[in-house]
Amino acid sequence: MDLATIIGIVIGSGLIVFTIATGQGAEMFFHIPSLLIVGGGMIASTLISFTLKEVLGVVGIIRKAFFSDPADGAAMIEQIVALSKKARKEGLLAIDKDVNEITDSFLRGGMEMVVDGTEPELIRAVMETELSYTQSRHAKGAQILNAFGTYAPAFGMIGTLMGLVQMLSKLDDPSKIGGGMAVALITTFYGSVFANLIFLPLAGKLQANSGTETIMKEMIIEGVLAIQFGEHPNTIHRKLSNFLAPKDRKQLDEGNA
Repeated sequence: MDLATIIGIVIGSGLIVFTIATGQGAEMFFHIPSLLIVGGGMIASTLISFTLKEVLGVVGIIRKAFFSDPADGAAMIEQIVALSKKARKEGLLAIDKDVNEITDSFLRGGMEMVVDGTEPELIRAVMETELSYTQSRHAKGAQILNAFGTYAPAFGMIGTLMGLVQMLSKLDDPSKIGGGMAVALITTFYGSVFANLIFLPLAGKLQANSGTETIMKEMIIEGVLAIQFGEHPNTIHRKLSNFLAPKDRKQLDEGNA
C-alpha cells in the first residue's frame, strides 16, 4: 500500500473540510447540481476521448496508485546473483526448480527461456516487447487520469457560466445576487478540487511508478542475459548495481560486505 498517496489525499481533503467547517455558510459548498455538472461532464468528455473499456478500467488504474508496492531493486539483484552462482556452479538446468519458485513473473519468464535454451537475441526481444506493452498500458492509464484532471476544471467553468447567466436574469432582485454568485462559483471549486487533489496527482504517481518499474525490468533483462552468458556473479552484481540509486547501491554493497 502506498501510504504517501493516502496521506496526501487525507491531508488535502482534511484542510479543505476544516476550512469550510470553520467558516460561514458551509452548506453552500454542497450543491448536487454542481457536482453533477462537473462529474458527469468530466466522464462524458473522457468517454469521447477514449474507449468505454479503457474508461471502465480506470478503477483498476486508480487502485495501482494506492496499492502498488515499491520495487526492491536490491532484493532483486541478490536473487539474480544467487541464481547466477548456482547456474555457474551446477549448470543452467540445475536452476529449473529455483526458477519455478520465483515470484516476479517478468524474471521468471526470462529465466524459463534461459533454462529452455532460447537464443539470447530472442530472449531480449521477447522481454523488451513485454516491457514496451507494459509502458503503453501505464501511459494510457495516466492519460485517462490526466483527461479527468483536464475536463473537471473545464466543466467547473461551464457550470459557473451557467450559474452567472441564471444570476444575471434575476438582477431585478438584488437580494438573490449574492446567493446566485456563490452557486455559480461552486462548480469551479469542485472542478479545481477534483483535478488538483485527485486526478492530476494520481496521474503523476502512475507515471512515477511506471518509470520505476521500467528501470526494474530493464535491470532484470540485463541480469537474465548475464546469467545465460555465464558471467561471473560479482560482475553481474556490479553491472546491476548501476541501476540503483547511489544510496541504495551503497546499502547493497555494505550488506554484501
